Formats: sequence, C-alpha cells, structure tokens
Amino acid sequence: MKSEEIPLNRLYGDLSWLWPLFSPTEDYVEEASHWRTLLHELLGPGRHRVVEFGSGGGHNLSHLTCDFDAVAVDLSEEMLELSRKLNPGVEHMQGDMRTTRLGRKFDAVLIHDAISHVTSETDLAAAFETAACHLRPGGVVIAAPDWFKETFKSTWTTECSYSSADMDLTAFEYLHDPDPEDTVIEALLTFVIDRGGVCEIEHDRMFLGLFPLALWRRVIRSAGFTFSRRKFFLYSANLDYTLLVGRRK
Repeated sequence: MKSEEIPLNRLYGDLSWLWPLFSPTEDYVEEASHWRTLLHELLGPGRHRVVEFGSGGGHNLSHLTCDFDAVAVDLSEEMLELSRKLNPGVEHMQGDMRTTRLGRKFDAVLIHDAISHVTSETDLAAAFETAACHLRPGGVVIAAPDWFKETFKSTWTTECSYSSADMDLTAFEYLHDPDPEDTVIEALLTFVIDRGGVCEIEHDRMFLGLFPLALWRRVIRSAGFTFSRRKFFLYSANLDYTLLVGRRK
C-alpha cells in the first residue's frame, strides 16, 4: 500500500476507540502537573476559567479539572464523546480552533499538542487569533507543539505496546519530512490489534506542522500577546518538553 492510499486522521474518527489504550490518561500525569503549576503561577490562586481548543480525548484536561472550570472544544465528535465520558463535569463543544467563536471570555486558553495539526502559518495565526478573542486582558494562552524546525530529525520512529482486558495493541509510528522547504511533515501509523491471537492491522496517516521557533514567536506576538517559553524535562517520557506562553496585552 502506498502512503497516499491511506485515509487521513483515522485515529480521530473510525479508529478513535483505540485512543484510550494508545494514549492512556496515566501517561499525562507528569505533563499535566507542569500545566497546573504554570497556570497557577501565571493566573494566581483561585479556580480559574479555561477553554481547551483541540481537546481530543480530554486526557491532559482530566488532570486539571479539579483545579479549573473548563470548556473543551474539538473538531472530532468521536474524540469529544470519549472526553465526555472521562470528564463528565466539563462542557463540550464541537469546533475548529481556527474559526470557533464562543462569545465568552476566559482566564486561559489551552492548546495541547493538537496545535501540531496546524500546517500553515496562515492557519497558525488564525488559531492564536481565536485564542485572543476568548481571553480577558491579562489572560494567557499555552500551547504545546510536538516539534520545532530546529529540533526535528529527518525521520523519527517509535514503537509502543499496550494491553487491556480484551486486546493487545502494538503501534508503530514513522514521521518524516518529505519536503524540508515547507512547513509540513507526514506521520504514518500502523496498529496491530491482537484479540486472543486473532490479529487485525489498521493504518493511519496525518500531516503535522513544523515551524521554526522564530515563526511561533512572531505569530503569537502578532495576535496581541507577549511571548515566552518554558522548558521542562518529562521523566515519564524521557524527552525535552516546551510550552509556549502568551499573555494578552
């Protein structure tokens, strides 16, 4: 099978049932602790109002709802349904981070790694304009891109295995940059699903954005924010982790 024959973004559609096993909530504990600490540092004490765009299955958000009042927005209804089960006290809405207008103001806008699905500077600017429209003066946006142009290798591969009561899942991911002159990389995923020795193989394909840090800085500032970045090391994932932070002027 050629890669262009693989349908796009199946993990957020007909394969969304794999998400709780492929990306378990416990994997987000350490990561979410950095978000919580940073939000309290930036906003001060109290129970603040936050909205997450591109909330997906709500796994990172599930570790924040004890401290913050949250609204979750995602383009995929399948992912929203997973998040509703995990976060029953959270308001969920379907929408695109580039165009959604809720008509409300929040203390913080969160954009987790869903920001990596934005592949052009124009769409990136639109996402941060959406963030600005939903923040009170002094409010903050936090985004967590997976990759930066400066740090991405020419190819990247991972293999992970997971188990539940009724199946074993092995996932292979291959990321590569077909054209180093543009801002897009391609992710190819293969899932081997073993139910009692009967195996099923599924494939998925995604396009992700790859931007230099200077472009992130320019886009965030152009949307009316100050810009800073916070770097951490995630011991649970053995990787460097960067959060981009903007405060609305």
